Amino acid sequence: MGDEFTHLDAGGNARMVDVSGKPRVRRSAKAEGRILLAPSTISKIRSNEIAKGNVLATARVAGIMAAKRCSDMIPLCHNIEIEHVEVDFAIGDGEIVISAKALCTDKTGIEMEALMAVSVAALTIYDMCKAVDKAMRIEGIRLVEKTKESLS
Repeated sequence: MGDEFTHLDAGGNARMVDVSGKPRVRRSAKAEGRILLAPSTISKIRSNEIAKGNVLATARVAGIMAAKRCSDMIPLCHNIEIEHVEVDFAIGDGEIVISAKALCTDKTGIEMEALMAVSVAALTIYDMCKAVDKAMRIEGIRLVEKTKESLS
């Protein structure tokens, strides 16, 4: 495929890629990002003092739900059968690093689902903490790894 854009037809119009002839393959993707917060906000999250509730538990569920709805949000993304999504957090003094891993056995990859999980988990943290921290910043959302293994 090289440098060609698979989501564009010969006329430059957006199109969904035809994966009907591809075999089902075991696939995984890992993504990560971070949200920068004031140390006092981190402290409130750790002690469950944010008025909206348990921030990380809510963000974890939101991330998983977002991965499951990825094809509803990204117009040309295939609806794939997701087998597993996990969302984890590493809390530092002024940041929370969000990581997500997603697994499927399907005809196309699962990296968008992992990226969506991280993105929505970060947005959920932002939403839940915006009343106490006006300077939060979401950064560095990226694909860390993707794999595929033949089933045969």
